[in-house]
Amino acid sequence: MAYGKNNSRPGHTGGSKGSGPQGGGRKAKGGAPKNSKYGASQSGASRGKGKGKGKYSELPKRERRAPGRPYRSGEAFAHERGEYRANKWAGPHRPRRPRAAPVDHFDFYDENGVRLQKLMAQAGVASRRVCEQMITEGRVTVNGEAVTELGVRVNPADVVVQVDGMTVQTNDKLVYMAFNKPAGIVSTMEDPDGRPCIKDFLRSSMTERVFHVGRLDVETEGLLLLTNDGELANRLTHPSYEVPKTYLVQVRGPVESGVGAQLKKGVRLEDGVSRVDSFKLVDSAPGHVLIEVSIHSGKNRIVRRLFEAVGYPVEKLVRVEMGPVRIGSQKQGTVRNLSKVEIGHLLASVDM
Repeated sequence: MAYGKNNSRPGHTGGSKGSGPQGGGRKAKGGAPKNSKYGASQSGASRGKGKGKGKYSELPKRERRAPGRPYRSGEAFAHERGEYRANKWAGPHRPRRPRAAPVDHFDFYDENGVRLQKLMAQAGVASRRVCEQMITEGRVTVNGEAVTELGVRVNPADVVVQVDGMTVQTNDKLVYMAFNKPAGIVSTMEDPDGRPCIKDFLRSSMTERVFHVGRLDVETEGLLLLTNDGELANRLTHPSYEVPKTYLVQVRGPVESGVGAQLKKGVRLEDGVSRVDSFKLVDSAPGHVLIEVSIHSGKNRIVRRLFEAVGYPVEKLVRVEMGPVRIGSQKQGTVRNLSKVEIGHLLASVDM
């Protein structure tokens, strides 16, 4: 039985699809067979089917673009245009960071020192990333000289680092502590008469030798600073820096209304005229009044002598603040290390 012009299987005409009653006999739109001159069939190559077929394979071999070759003559490679690296596994192209400017021109530069941003982070200023930003913004000075380059190395023991004008404590050998002194304790590290003193409240494992800044008489309680920073101690006690000290004073009440104005105006004592910087009534109870006063004078027993001169002897006296450091809720008889922020404010109060 014949199926078409050729004696072959239905739908197969020697490599040309569409001949025969089932393959080529199918009428195209308009009534003509697809393999006729009115409806010629399309080969797989022309329709782009099959491996290596389609428009790409129809191009002349010399015009086909080999992998990794430019798209056309004179066009740059993709990695040369910055789209990706020559190594396809290397990821997106990232330009190299410019080489940092030399930083060894500073007088304080120490090749074996610590990087400035690391030193600031260790001192509790901020994270290292934020410290780097502070440096590049010009907010950091070392020995009074502005530093804006990263990579500066310094010796922590030989430099003074400041951020926005506030000194950063970078020397780990310096100690700053607050002692809440109870009544009956002598303001000394050792007492030849065997009375209780400051040393009795320090840890036995403490290796640094500290000393107290100023004094409190035996019956006065409250804040006493301990440190081994001699320069800070000298400035805190020197009258030219006028570091304020705040006290809570308990006297027998009631207190007349003009006493505060009299103390702020000044009272003549045996060693000259002295005055308080502020006077505020805090609390009162039957027969007693609690007053807060601030004074920058460092004369001996000055608060007790002033109140006695105006007719109100002190019943109880507590120092609650010295410069920017407050006693807060610290228990009596305890010693604590000052925070980095407290140290910074304390140094700034005496221009250090």
